[in-house]
Amino acid sequence: MNLARRSITQTNPVQIFNTQFDADCQIFTTVTPVGFAVYQAWPLKLLRKRELNGGTLAAAVPCHTSSLLFLLGGGRSPLYPPNKVILWDDVAGVEVAELEFREKVGGLACRRGWLAVALRRRVVVFEVHETVIRRGEYDTCDNPRGVLAIATGSYATLLAIPGRQMGHVQLVQLPPCRPPEPLGPPPPLRPAKPSTSTVRHSVSIIAAHESPLTTLSVTPSGRLVATTSLRGTLVRIWETSNGKLLKEFRRGSDKAEIYGVAFRPDEKEVAVWSDKGTIHVFSLTLAGGSNRQSSLSPLAPFLPLPKYFDSQWSYAQYRIPAQAAHISLSSTSSVRSPATDLAADEKCVVGWIKVPAEIEESVQEYQLIALTYSGGWYRLSLPLKGSLVNHSNVSGIPQDQYHKASSTSRQRTSSVSSINSVPDRGKGKERDKGRDSHDLILEEYRKYGRWDGWG
Repeated sequence: MNLARRSITQTNPVQIFNTQFDADCQIFTTVTPVGFAVYQAWPLKLLRKRELNGGTLAAAVPCHTSSLLFLLGGGRSPLYPPNKVILWDDVAGVEVAELEFREKVGGLACRRGWLAVALRRRVVVFEVHETVIRRGEYDTCDNPRGVLAIATGSYATLLAIPGRQMGHVQLVQLPPCRPPEPLGPPPPLRPAKPSTSTVRHSVSIIAAHESPLTTLSVTPSGRLVATTSLRGTLVRIWETSNGKLLKEFRRGSDKAEIYGVAFRPDEKEVAVWSDKGTIHVFSLTLAGGSNRQSSLSPLAPFLPLPKYFDSQWSYAQYRIPAQAAHISLSSTSSVRSPATDLAADEKCVVGWIKVPAEIEESVQEYQLIALTYSGGWYRLSLPLKGSLVNHSNVSGIPQDQYHKASSTSRQRTSSVSSINSVPDRGKGKERDKGRDSHDLILEEYRKYGRWDGWG
């Protein structure tokens, strides 16, 4: 009997319609065909789940770590009409309010006490307390992606939306965001407001790009805004106080769809991810010495070189393994099935977290959490910048450095899943190798999206 060689794969692959972090990346929500769930971002933990009957959701947007969620209907059998936003109290398990519009809702952005809803050519702002009050409406250019961003830090005021002209950004000032409610007894002295609340914004429009905007991101303080366009090659960082271009980063040389940009909370670095399945990290420091540049860039003041050669490239990156949701157990390498959806595997959402440093637990370091729509949860640490000095300015045009298979091989345990069935080379060797390259270091990999104990 001659049997064809087949790979053993998941019989029921994870289907995730949407996944989103809260403003502080402490929790994230995920929407599946049967309902939605709320997870702790790190350590990964299922906090609560909600199975829904009668339809599916397009998104469940968390408002910080409160029990309030904003639900949007979507999918083949929407639970709610696409022109409605449902305010859901997940502790009580009931709808507390609904907002109805005359057209489909494109996107949402929220902070404590405020909600902004993006429609096709306008953005509507609401104040959300015991009641929901409509506070303003702003015209935009055609915005089919529902692009908008809101500053979520204490006393921040910024709302960034598309302007009336294509590629422009409109800066709207809202009332200051109230700080989070303190846990336990109140402090004897009320903390002073940060200096960012006194910053005056002299501009309300930034001419960011010549093509349509695809993403907008702001820092928690509202001091910086990041923009990307339909071309998908450049990420521009602007100062909101004066509208000046602070940095321009090049994601790559070929066109891509940039899914998002995430600022590190201390505003020193920024992460960018796209449909190429790669996460890029850029330094925002004034010198920007960590970012890579062409070896010809010092000649730019003396020779009429194209702007391409003066670009800043990411100093670190990570390639999401294409086989993350399709693991082969029959051979030493994972083989993607032709039926596997590539776009679903590579689409991800990225956020910054703080974890204790390995050298000294009292010191905390920033790391990245990447959530794929195929159910992969990745915790990534940054390489040491000192080890990157010798790698900069080596070639005329820097190329993306993707994570090697050995960096993703992990020992099979009950809490960490293996991505590739290759021999484990040891955690220490893996980390040392990552410290000497441009690759982000895979610290932990797990699966989420299933509610039967696997997630």
